[in-house]
Amino acid sequence: MHEWWDAIREQFREPWKPLGPAALGLCLLVCGGLALWALASADPWIPLLDGANLMFHEAGHPLFGIFGEGLGLYGGTLMQLLVPLLVAGNFAWRRETAPFALSLAWVCQNLVNIARYAADARAQLLPLVGGGEHDWEGILLRWNALGHDLGVARTIRGMALLGLAALAGWLVLRYPRGER
Repeated sequence: MHEWWDAIREQFREPWKPLGPAALGLCLLVCGGLALWALASADPWIPLLDGANLMFHEAGHPLFGIFGEGLGLYGGTLMQLLVPLLVAGNFAWRRETAPFALSLAWVCQNLVNIARYAADARAQLLPLVGGGEHDWEGILLRWNALGHDLGVARTIRGMALLGLAALAGWLVLRYPRGER
């Protein structure tokens, strides 16, 4: 067991791959663009990306539902975050700076849409796949917080924006140093 753990620790001691100016520019453009999109858009939906995110979300319900109805309710949101986090973990393992950053930006983009879904818990104006139950209504009812749906959504959206800002800061701090 110790050998396995030592190998993991050693892998994460490896330096991150250098970030060139084009990669830095692309990553900062994505982070800034997503932040502006989250702040300015009344309907934050990126068709190709969010179509995939929706597919992961819907797959999460039956996958996590194996472990019980309660976890099945959370499964859509969990899977929507878990997929890009696993992708980010893969790039962190390989010490790939730009792909890791873009994967975390994907997590933040998902948080924006999760916030939109949470904000809709009482109003229920968003179209639902198959006209099913509203996940966030169920989640907030379990937390006895349905009346706080907009506040929960603002918090989630704030986490996304903070994540994008932190990610941009990490990239900028990494750039002049080359390898860490």
